[in-house]
Amino acid sequence: MSNALVIAGTDTDVGKTLVSAGLMLCLPKALYWKPVQAGIEPQTDTEAVQRITQLAEERLLPEAYRLATPASPHLAARLDETEIDPTLLGLPHVTAPLIVESAGGVMVPLNDHLLNLDMFARWGAPVILVARTALGTINHSLLSIAALRARDVPIGGILFSGEAHEENERIIPALGDVRSLGRLPRLERIDAAGLHLAMQAHVDIAAIEALLA
Repeated sequence: MSNALVIAGTDTDVGKTLVSAGLMLCLPKALYWKPVQAGIEPQTDTEAVQRITQLAEERLLPEAYRLATPASPHLAARLDETEIDPTLLGLPHVTAPLIVESAGGVMVPLNDHLLNLDMFARWGAPVILVARTALGTINHSLLSIAALRARDVPIGGILFSGEAHEENERIIPALGDVRSLGRLPRLERIDAAGLHLAMQAHVDIAAIEALLA
C-alpha cells in the first residue's frame, strides 16, 4: 500500500478539488499537494482547499509549478516560458497520508512528451477517479479506467460527483470492474461542516482509509 492517493478527474470541473477538500476533512493527519497548478485567478486549488476546510496552512504543500494561465498544463507552461520537468514532480517524502490532486484528467499533457498518466505510473499510488454523473460520463469514465489499466496504475475506485443517476452509477463500476466509493452530492452551501457531513454520509471513507493502510 502507499501513503499517497491521487485524485484524478474524468473531465474538467468534475469536483476533484471539492473531493480533495472533503478527504482532508475526513483524514485528520493528511497533507494536500497539487503538483501542477494551471490558473491562479481568482484562486488556486490549494487556496480553495484551505478556504473550504479552514485547515492549517502546514497541511497544504506548495505546488511544484504555479502557472498563470487556466489551460492544459503543457500550454500554460509554454505561455509562462517554462517546461514542466518530471524530475521535479516526485512524490514528497512525508509520513502522513498524502492527497495528490492532478492537474486535470488522466490523459492531460504536462509537456510535449509527458502525460498525467506517465506520472501516475511512476508514482504507483492508487488513483481515485472522480466522475460526473451526467450524460457522457460512461464514455469518459470507461476510457479513463482503460488508460489507467493499460499502464498498470492501481485504481482505488470511482467516486461520483453531482446529482444522483442510478444507472450511470451502476453501469460504470460494473463495466469498468472498479469499486464505487459513493457519490458526493451537489451542495447548496460549501463549507467545512457541511462538506464533512456529506463525505461521511455518502462516501466510503473506510475503503479510502484502507487504501492508505
